[in-house]
Amino acid sequence: MPAHNEAELLADSVTAVVHGLRSEGAPFEVLVVENGSGDSTHAIARELESQIGELRVDTLAKADYGAALRRGLLSVRGDAVVNFDVDYYDLDFLTAAVALVRSELDPPAIVVGSKRAPGAHDHRSWPRRFVTWAFTSLLRVLFGLGVSDTHGMKAMRRDAVVPLAGECRFDADLFDTELVIRAERAGLVVTEIPVTVSERRPSRTSIVGRATRSLWGLARLRAVLWRERRTR
Repeated sequence: MPAHNEAELLADSVTAVVHGLRSEGAPFEVLVVENGSGDSTHAIARELESQIGELRVDTLAKADYGAALRRGLLSVRGDAVVNFDVDYYDLDFLTAAVALVRSELDPPAIVVGSKRAPGAHDHRSWPRRFVTWAFTSLLRVLFGLGVSDTHGMKAMRRDAVVPLAGECRFDADLFDTELVIRAERAGLVVTEIPVTVSERRPSRTSIVGRATRSLWGLARLRAVLWRERRTR
């Protein structure tokens, strides 16, 4: 769970996830990667760590969502890894997605919790829904993306995705998108489960700013992947 300036929600979210996982009866760990917070997020995370045996806390000096995801993926010890956001988690998705990545018959490398798949329910504001639609539409056109979403909750088979994480060149908003694209291009199975998403707090970044960063980032990612393909 990446955490940047999440003092308001962190304790409730971590507690809910831990209690839900305990009820499943299987061994687990929760890793919070605090990154560049200017509020009391780090102190709250450390206090929770002292109280919850299954919780570990890591920290990055710089605020970077993608770098926090990467650090978490490379640091956890289980065979199945699920990433949640502090303001966006779903234990039903966790149960279903982990069962898929741990299945014995052709298990997927990544299961995406899709906000756009048939049966999904996206209750966010219409500008955020539009940005998600535009972003994933570009991914289909520019990269031939097979799934309908790349951001948000995902379950991953750790042995399959760790080598790909080492190849990823982008952090910030693009790490998980690049990871999904690289998995598909490597011939790994990537599938999705429709989810319901609601806003638990306002977006931290402006819609215009994020859209501009995403467009520039996708152009750079396409160039990187094109160069890699030319040199192989």
